[in-house]
Amino acid sequence: MLSFLAEFWSFMRVRKKYWLLPMFVMLLLFGGLVVLTQGSAVAPFIYTIF
Repeated sequence: MLSFLAEFWSFMRVRKKYWLLPMFVMLLLFGGLVVLTQGSAVAPFIYTIF
């Protein structure tokens, strides 16, 4: 995982694709939110966000 992040950062730095970073972070946050709330009492509230 660490090598992927280093390679991703190198790619963004060389090609000046800094706009990818917020998208990548949001995807990670939403993915973590889905995984953490699966089968819990918080799950119905996730549907109101979308």
